[in-house]
Amino acid sequence: MGNEESSISRTEGQVDGRPVTFTLRQDEKTGEKELVWQEHENDVEGHLADKDIIAVLPVHAQVPDDYSILFATPNPSVSNEPTASPVFFKSLLATRLPQPFIHHFQPPGNACWQLRADNGSLPNLHIVVSSGSGTGQAEDVWARLLKPMLQHVCPKADAYALHHTTSEHSVAELTREVFLPQANDGIMQAIILLSGDGGLVDIVNALLEGPRSKRYKKPNATLLPLGTGNAMAHSVGLTNDNTMGLRNLLQGTTRPLPIFRTTFSPGARLLVNEAREERQLSLVNGVPTVYGAVVCSWGLHAGLVADSDTSEYRKHGAQRFKMAAEEALFPKDGSPAHAYRGKVSILRPGSQDWQSVDRETHAYVLATLVSKLEKGFTISPASKPLDGKLRLVHFGDIGGQGAMEIMTKAYDGGKHIEDERVGYEEILGLRIEFEEEEARWRRVCVDGKIVRVEAGGWVEVRGGVESVLDLIVDERR
Repeated sequence: MGNEESSISRTEGQVDGRPVTFTLRQDEKTGEKELVWQEHENDVEGHLADKDIIAVLPVHAQVPDDYSILFATPNPSVSNEPTASPVFFKSLLATRLPQPFIHHFQPPGNACWQLRADNGSLPNLHIVVSSGSGTGQAEDVWARLLKPMLQHVCPKADAYALHHTTSEHSVAELTREVFLPQANDGIMQAIILLSGDGGLVDIVNALLEGPRSKRYKKPNATLLPLGTGNAMAHSVGLTNDNTMGLRNLLQGTTRPLPIFRTTFSPGARLLVNEAREERQLSLVNGVPTVYGAVVCSWGLHAGLVADSDTSEYRKHGAQRFKMAAEEALFPKDGSPAHAYRGKVSILRPGSQDWQSVDRETHAYVLATLVSKLEKGFTISPASKPLDGKLRLVHFGDIGGQGAMEIMTKAYDGGKHIEDERVGYEEILGLRIEFEEEEARWRRVCVDGKIVRVEAGGWVEVRGGVESVLDLIVDERR
């Protein structure tokens, strides 16, 4: 905390049985709280920062003064171990804590974690550990952070089902075989995803592709953000503290997850296995379709996501995007950045007619439901968490240096939208008709998945798809 802080409460109590004096401090500028305690016997001082605290939970109803403080503590060796969990789970037993501290960190009565199914039982809880996400931290985050926390709040060994992914298809298969049948039986489910945005979109697509019964009950889902960009997590505020989504899990309530539909011309194919293989897309009413919750793009963004989707690039985390962008904007052979050729049309609110963008070549065309694509990269500053509004960001062929200038402004709080070269608006739909001969310039990105469209083909994006999944979000923070 900074220098401008004030003490807002002081009590006498205990920490793990040792007598202490608690002081609750608050930063005057940020409002963040810090709990400090001074041990009576050995003059040792302890403290917990606001951003490290997961929750404060009562130990037992019959012992009203005793609380468990759940918190995350940094892993000192994470810089030397790229697959290690950045933080560990810890807890303290505290007696007679300051009341403002309890009020601030105790989950509200309507928190998703407190909800019960109709029969009074806990939601059917599923843990999905996506071993291939990001830099491969999911296994250690499960072992060092989430598992010990669940042992604390769900002491029964059968309180949850654990699923480890074995391929990029694991989450979709799990959804078809477990989540969808249970949802169709009206069973309440909570799904904790140790993954990036890809895990979320895999669930959404499998739920929407299958039949849903009249008894269908939307699962609740939350992310422990372990992907590369983690756009959804950054946009809804999961990364505003140091608990990797655990505070959100215990204190959040549910909101419908907005979804868009992307349809393609018949020859479009999904690229898999680092683009060495291609697969047919799922058909909805005979039309190739992919659903998304984050972004659909063509041009620079889609290209750099596709080009950097290799095991070698993934070792660099989010830095992989900047590395690929550098190569795309300033090719090593000295040629200019590619000018993408195609007809781009927009369906605007209040209109039934598609309107063409007056431009023959393009550099960046991106429709999104979120505000941030990665930490610090605010692509759509007008977007609010889960507001369901589809927004378009686009600009034409302005050369590598011009595109780099615009992208740099996006890292400065989204100031790129003030640049007169950039188009930015709310839309109902986006359509692209491709005029490129070479296949690499016809790649489309949908929430990290890469679809290659055939020559002369098209893609269309429409928002407003009925939500089939609720996201757990702590809107108080």
